[in-house]
Order: sequence, then structure tokens, then C-alpha cells
Amino acid sequence: MDRRKFLGGASVTALALLHTPLSGLAAQTTEPPLLLNRIGPSASQIFIANADGSNERTLIDSASLDYNASFSADGQWIVFTSERDGLGNSNLYRARADGSQVERLTDSPAVEDAASLSPDGSQVAFVSTRDGFLANIWVMDLKTKALRNLTGVAGIQSADLNKSPSGFFRPSWSPDGQWIAFSSDRNTSWKGHHDGAGWEHTQALSIYIIRTDGSGFRQVATRPEYSQGSPKWSPDGKRIVFYETLSEYTYWVLRPDLLPKIDSQIVSVDVASGERQVHTSGPGFKISPQYLSQDEIAYRRKGGEGEGLYSTVQGKAAVKIARLRTPSWSPDGQQVVYEKFTWRGWKQNQPLYSWDASRDYRYTDVWPAFSRDGWMALTAKGDDSSVDIMRADGSQRRRIYDVSKSSGLDPTLVKRGLAGAFYPVWSPDGEWVVFGVGQWFTQRGKGRAKLMRVRRDGTGLEQLTDESIFNAGFPSYSADGKEIAFRIAEEDPNSASLGGIAVLNLESRKVRVIARGYDNLPLWSPDGSRIMFTRGVKIPGTKWSNFDIFTVHPDGTHLQRLTTHESSDGHAVWTNGGKQILWNGAQGGYRDEACHYDNTFQPYGQLFVMDADGSNKRQLTDNIWEDSTPQYVPPGAN
Repeated sequence: MDRRKFLGGASVTALALLHTPLSGLAAQTTEPPLLLNRIGPSASQIFIANADGSNERTLIDSASLDYNASFSADGQWIVFTSERDGLGNSNLYRARADGSQVERLTDSPAVEDAASLSPDGSQVAFVSTRDGFLANIWVMDLKTKALRNLTGVAGIQSADLNKSPSGFFRPSWSPDGQWIAFSSDRNTSWKGHHDGAGWEHTQALSIYIIRTDGSGFRQVATRPEYSQGSPKWSPDGKRIVFYETLSEYTYWVLRPDLLPKIDSQIVSVDVASGERQVHTSGPGFKISPQYLSQDEIAYRRKGGEGEGLYSTVQGKAAVKIARLRTPSWSPDGQQVVYEKFTWRGWKQNQPLYSWDASRDYRYTDVWPAFSRDGWMALTAKGDDSSVDIMRADGSQRRRIYDVSKSSGLDPTLVKRGLAGAFYPVWSPDGEWVVFGVGQWFTQRGKGRAKLMRVRRDGTGLEQLTDESIFNAGFPSYSADGKEIAFRIAEEDPNSASLGGIAVLNLESRKVRVIARGYDNLPLWSPDGSRIMFTRGVKIPGTKWSNFDIFTVHPDGTHLQRLTTHESSDGHAVWTNGGKQILWNGAQGGYRDEACHYDNTFQPYGQLFVMDADGSNKRQLTDNIWEDSTPQYVPPGAN
């Protein structure tokens, strides 16, 4: 089966992903690679320890990514997710509680994650995107391998997939095996952080239950402006426990600087009556609750000095285990299994799982751009956001602009990724690289930025914009090399103002504004006829905007909107000689509860390609991490 047809042959919301073994998807690469920046951990191992933290030892280590482990009801098995088939391709496995007898449970290019074994061990409930790229709750019979999609049906899916996320997460079996509880953001809004003003989306979750035959679907807990997640049943099956936090905090929890400032609480609800009980109080982000007995709930506190494992039993000491994530306790409460992520970063051109039989997928640092003679420029964001150039295979790499020596930027902002030398783009003759130097993203209305260019040998550094423009960035050369398009932002002490897209004439040094809006990432088409950019678009009836991809002629006429989904689209680049556009989009929705991520700010972001007029949109990646800044390696450059 051709993975191009598998992932690209139908509309995103209608495509049915088949349960096809990877052995039937062997790549025979004929096209140059797809480069992408993936924001996620580089490795993960599963550990097990006594519940008091003693006797910690590695349980599963595939030298890849293993995570989201949980015990079977009899304590004999542990089911988990692994990317051992290729970074980005998650499948389900199980192993004995001593780590032996590892067995594959699923074999699909789709996301398969967050597995939970039924009380009798005969079935597994899990999250999968195998039907239409949306995260749904599936159940598989372990003996027959028969599958059923519990939530991907009319009446349970969001009523309008263009206006609302429709993800279903973290399934949990009732003790009698008749019901499955889960969280979902169905029929909520694609709202940005900071009351809708931000680029990244927040997540509003409620708790639902459904019978294992697909009947009886209903909501058992919800709270306006809050997110409730990771439900688990009490031993008697009468209550469901979950964490509860402000929806706004589902963005804050992803930022190490904000995580210590927020809180959540552990709450349970009576399944029959809906009566609530709040089990915790005070500061700290509390997550991953689980009943150890009818009267005790264990949970994880995430981030800050108080990080560790806690209990609702008064006076019981916290368990301090460094860097643990998604703990799951054994049925007798004597052991706990969890994973530890490694964030050492990936090397340029690290092989990734490819969903396209015709080409390899490889990791790149951000905003790769190619000259006509096949050299690549990029921002070394994994280092210090300087500008490097190299061959497509990563060889002959050299630094042509060093932020630490030349920029005068605040090192703290550089380390946080909010300042640096961003978005390097080649001149048509390949002699110059133009980029912005300054403060970016949430800093765009607070700190200055200017356009710079430097010759490919690192000489001739030249400033192109002056203090008359508060924040100038994300530049792109015209096809004839005479002008540069760029994004402008105006000073605002509270938030980034609208700004727009401007064009600098290199001979006269005059600037003309061709578009006014909350705009970014302009990129001139190869033939010079259009400038593509991303704009924040007001959603009617709300306080917030989503971000869509537009094109405009260099004189400011013929504005055309290419994407219309109410989730955000961006990171768009021209490809195939300007006939197609690669971009990062969110319409597939979250693949997990946002609060379980670390340092991954748009975990719903996947890669797409469309024709230059906005038609024929198709998805290129399907994993639980954020994929961004895509670029095909040009023919002959590899």
C-alpha cells in the first residue's frame, strides 16, 4: 500500500485510516527528503519502583520513546506506548510486570496511545487517529484483533469539525468492565491563550462515560472555563476521579516559567448523581489521579519544588522521584510505573518515521531555506538561535551570524526562544542571507527587532531597517533580489498590536506597507507574483482570532485567503516551484490532554500540503508531537 494514498488521497476529516501492517508500507524512496522540526523529547524509558520510591529500576527501554504505561487489573501485565518502529509512529505494546515477554498489540501508521486493559484482560481501550486523523476511543479484542471505534460516530463527534476540536482521551475501564470513562474537548472552541489573543490553543475538557458496546454515552462532569482530565474509577465503580484546572492553564502548564505559578485540584464525581467532591487544595499542579483504595487517591504534582507523588491520606509523606511522568499504580498500590523523558535534542537530519513511501522524513532545526545551488540556511534554535548554513545532508556546516557575539540580546530571552536571529532566507543569487534579529513571539510588541543580512561567507553584515520600525522580522527576498518583504509590529506595552506586511526597496531604502493586520511569516513566491503570509482572523461572536494563510500581490492587491479552518495554520512555505504550499495546521486536534505535555506548545500541530490556490489539502504527518517549519529538500541538493 502506498503511504501517499494512505495519508494524502482524501480530505482530512473524511479519510479512513486502514489497519495496515507496517510490513506492507516499506518505503522505496524516490524523492528528496521532507525536513521538519519536531518539538518533543528525544528519548524515553519506562521505570518501575515501589510505591514509596524505593527500588527504582528500568522496566522498558527500546532506545527510542516508550511512555504512558499502566497496569492490568490483576497486576500481571503492563501496557504501554512505544515509537520503536520509527520516531513519531506510536503503537501499543504490553509486557509482563517484570519487563519480560514484550508483545506488540497494534501495528498502524496512525497514533495509537494511552492504552487501558479491561478488568478481565481480554480487551484494550486506547486512543487512535486511524479513522479520519481525529483522536477517538477505540476498543480491540486481544484474541481476535477485532476493532470498534466508540466515539467516532454522529452524535458523539463534534457537530461541526471546522469550528470545534473533537478529541477523546485517556480511557479508563469501570471495575465491572461495562463502561469506559474518558475526557473530551468535543463541541468546545478553538480558543487561544490569554483570553483568545495567543497563537497557541487552550483545551477545555469534560468527563464522559460510554458503554463498551457504544451505547449510554453521557457527560458526567463539566465546568465552564475549566479542563477536567485523566478519569479513573473508584474500586466500587460509583465514583470517577480526575484533575481539574482552568482551561487557560492548559497553555501555562507547558511553559516552565509559568508552571510554578498555576494550580489544579483533584476532584471526584458520583457517577449516578453528579455530586462533586474536591479532595485537594492549595497551590501546585496536580495531575494523574488514581484510587489506591476506596478512601485513598494518589496523584502526581507536576513542576516546581513540590514535584513528586502525593496521597489524599493526611500525613502521608510525598514520594520524590526526579523527572517522572504519567505514573500508574499497581492494583494493590505497592508499585508505581512511569516514564522519564530525555530532552537532549536531535541532530540535524535525524531519521524520523515517514508516512510517505516516496521520501524519507528527517529532523531539522527551525526555518530551513535553500539557495538555488542547494545550500541550506536555518536558525540554530537548538543552540542559541544563530544563523548557520550547510549542505542538505548537514555537512560543511558553518555559522555566518553569531547571536552571542553580535546581537546584544538578553541571553535569558534567547535561551527561552523569545529572541535571536530568526527566519533566514537566501537572496536569489545565493550571495546573501537576510534574517531578523531581536525579540519575537510574545515579545514582538515589547522589544525591538531589525532586519539584517550577511554574505554567505559571514562577511558584509548590514542592518537594513532603522529605529523608525519598532519590530521588523521574518524577511523574504523578491524574485529579482531588489526588494525584501517582512513583518512589522508596533510597540504596545500590554500586547502585540496589529502591524502588517511591508516591503523594503534595497536601492532607495523606502518601505511601503502592503497589508495591515496581525500578520507574520511573509514569503515571496518563486516567480515573484505573490507574497504568502499568516494572519490572525477574528472569529465572529468571540473575543479571539485564529490564524490562516493568505497571499497578496506585491502592490497590496488581490488578497486571497487559502485556509479557513477555525484552528490555527502557519509556518507556510512555497514548494514545487511555487505550485504547492507546505504548512503546519491544527485541524486534526489534540492527540492527548494538553496538561501531560512538557515544553511542547502546539502538540496538535501536524504538517500538510496544498496546491498554491488552497485546493487539494492533504495531511503529511500523524503523531502525538508538534511538527513545524517544513521544507522539502530540492532535487539535486541531497
